[in-house]
Amino acid sequence: MAISCLIPILFLSLISVCVARPLYPLPSKISHGNRQPLQTSRPYNLAHRGSNGEIPEETAASYMRAIEEGADFIETDILASKDGFLICFHDVTLDDTTDVADHKEFADRKRTYDVQGINTTGFFSVDFTLKELKTLRTKQRYPFRDQQYNGKYPIITFEEFISIALDAPRVVGIYPEMKNPVLINQHVKWPGGKRYEDIFVETLKKYGYKGSYLSKDWLKQPVFIQSFAPTSLVYISNMTELPKIFLIDDITIPTQDTNQSYWEITSDSYLDYIKDYVVGIGPWKDTIVPVVNNYSQQPTDLVARAHSHDLQVHPYTYRNEASFLHFNFHQDPYEEYDYWINKIGVDGLFTDFTGSLHKYQEMSSPLNKYRDDGSASKLLQEISSLISSHT
Repeated sequence: MAISCLIPILFLSLISVCVARPLYPLPSKISHGNRQPLQTSRPYNLAHRGSNGEIPEETAASYMRAIEEGADFIETDILASKDGFLICFHDVTLDDTTDVADHKEFADRKRTYDVQGINTTGFFSVDFTLKELKTLRTKQRYPFRDQQYNGKYPIITFEEFISIALDAPRVVGIYPEMKNPVLINQHVKWPGGKRYEDIFVETLKKYGYKGSYLSKDWLKQPVFIQSFAPTSLVYISNMTELPKIFLIDDITIPTQDTNQSYWEITSDSYLDYIKDYVVGIGPWKDTIVPVVNNYSQQPTDLVARAHSHDLQVHPYTYRNEASFLHFNFHQDPYEEYDYWINKIGVDGLFTDFTGSLHKYQEMSSPLNKYRDDGSASKLLQEISSLISSHT
């Protein structure tokens, strides 16, 4: 084929690339007939409890904002109500992120339970029915974040969370965590002797989530299942082939259900064992790059070793505020993103600020300079010049 014949083909293909990532409106604003697929060419933008840097965590509004801002996956923690409904909520107690203390009718619900070996006192979700939980309103966790949405949004169910992802104008994955399964199985009972993990997987199957990582079925409805509890991940491996992520806490905290140390679960022998059940690990980022006096130190070899075992690495949590940014990054979240993506080489990032990570990745895309002028003509000219120089 003559070189000149290639130019029109290149031009058409480049135009399609340059217009492939529009600004995304909120769900229900556009037709969902032919949704843009999940991007898999760069590290995943994982909306940690939604866009919770802006809106109270684990709420419908927070998840919808994250989708609007470009999240690849919306992440949630799954707990249970007293009557067995799965809900989206992070803490085992309701105290810090709801107005439960203002509800005098629930004053006698305060309890003290053993949570991972620690006596914890508060209002536990497992002592409330779903109807009662729905009367509560959420609030922002951190006082230095926007407080204007406090008291506006209710707790949502796992099924409501799934609906938000499925109703999005493009393919958006979900990233639910099996949260504190030991505690839930102690306090909530389901018919037929079923466990929390059974109900969790049944819910995903009910809504059509299936398939191994990057399979046709998975790409249609992407999902990662995450947990700090290795026995729960192993247990559900016999129920679903959906990809799973083993979460790893601070070096001082043992696993939820097996009481194993950080050093044991990050050893090569353990990574070799767990890779049969999971596709990746989700470590706290300061265990990958240790911190002393708020300065990042030399990174460990955990990412390299995980990759050598064919495991992805999705660290948590990236936050924009100066109080969370180590001095090395000069209070600039873009510097932090750049370091972790291009120097450390992670495969996904849990962020409280979905929009900033999306903007960084768009700005750093190799095609960004060609999108600035609204066309592919500049790129076409450079390719034509290169072709001409070799003829």
